[in-house]
Amino acid sequence: MGQGRDSEVVFFDVDDTVYDHLGPFRQAVWSWTSHIEQFPYEAAYHRMRYYSDILSLQLGGAGKMEEGESTRLMQRERFRLALQEFHVQLSEQDAEKVQQAYLACQFDIQCFAGMKELMIDLQQEGVIVGLLTNGAEGHQWRKIRALGLDQVIAKPYIFVSGTHGIDKPDPRIFQLINKETGTSYSQCTYVGDSWRNDVIGANSAGWNMIWFNHRGQERGDEQVTCHEVNSVTELRAALLS
Repeated sequence: MGQGRDSEVVFFDVDDTVYDHLGPFRQAVWSWTSHIEQFPYEAAYHRMRYYSDILSLQLGGAGKMEEGESTRLMQRERFRLALQEFHVQLSEQDAEKVQQAYLACQFDIQCFAGMKELMIDLQQEGVIVGLLTNGAEGHQWRKIRALGLDQVIAKPYIFVSGTHGIDKPDPRIFQLINKETGTSYSQCTYVGDSWRNDVIGANSAGWNMIWFNHRGQERGDEQVTCHEVNSVTELRAALLS
């Protein structure tokens, strides 16, 4: 492993780490924002993810979010609350239309250039590669299959938080992975884009952490140890010798 890393197991986050999660968001809200010059799509996207996390936790976490009216309410509200911060007011009906537009393009996705090749090259060096993603089981598996990652990564190393009822940043989901895969925290490196979910979560479980900060977000206030990279090229250099 590069950068002096001795981990033998590398787990990747999925949303906005393995693929561009901003694309489906931009497409979904376009009809309500395209008239606004230089609308800050990245900033609005991050607020949507914030509200998605908070509302999901309030409703019981990803394990409870597969179906039902509570899920549909969360899906509408995350868009309404996020866009409201940027002076775009959505009615309940508009928010439902945004959610439906989001679903229509959410699985038309592909990995960041070079990301899948990085996973394969890691495996060829003898590194175990896995996935850990927050979300409802069926929903996240649709993304994993759409990205073709189920053809690259063995199923025992694919973990969806909703399957286990534990969401990142709770360190128990990382500890569960160690238990089920027979690995130790000192062997494991996590790659993710979210400061709260990924950096804080992995760090609290004792894992090595690579923050894939390709959107140039500011660090949180927490004092944590992580290696920051800003592109797939930098990520590759950090992981491969």
